Amino acid sequence: MNDVSPTAAEVLVAQPLTSEAFAPYGTVIAAPAGEGRPINGGNAQRFDLLDDLQLAAEGGRPMLALFRAQARRFPHEVSEMERHALGSQTFMPLGDRRFVIVVARAGEAPTSARQLAAFVTDGRQGVVLAPGTWHHALLAVDAGDFAVIERAGSGGVDCDVCQLREPGSVRL
Repeated sequence: MNDVSPTAAEVLVAQPLTSEAFAPYGTVIAAPAGEGRPINGGNAQRFDLLDDLQLAAEGGRPMLALFRAQARRFPHEVSEMERHALGSQTFMPLGDRRFVIVVARAGEAPTSARQLAAFVTDGRQGVVLAPGTWHHALLAVDAGDFAVIERAGSGGVDCDVCQLREPGSVRL
């Protein structure tokens, strides 16, 4: 469902994504300013962004997936959140693709949209959600492909889902 019902109580306005504002939920991935480390005979610069994606809990291993997302319409209803307690989850646009990330702190499941924060990327930023961070499913502003790195492991899918007793909506 993309359209928001007129009875949605809380309206979240997606704020521009910054490392500082997103820190309680995870890490922002963006091309750093300045020089990286020269590689490939000086034909490329390497930037090491994050050295531990926290995917090894309980025998987990990294899995790379491709999500082909349709653009969502905004405002968008927010009534359900999910989390991955055993590992991080990374979303990185392939190309210039904006998306909205709606989050709540790790811990007890959120019950109200008032407990959520919403951020919109600039189209070149990605995020690494810390293990246990509650988040809404991918909300692409621009349709396209996203690389997703998450934990794979035996014992089923690491995904808890909760319904908000007091849903809301997110707008750009």
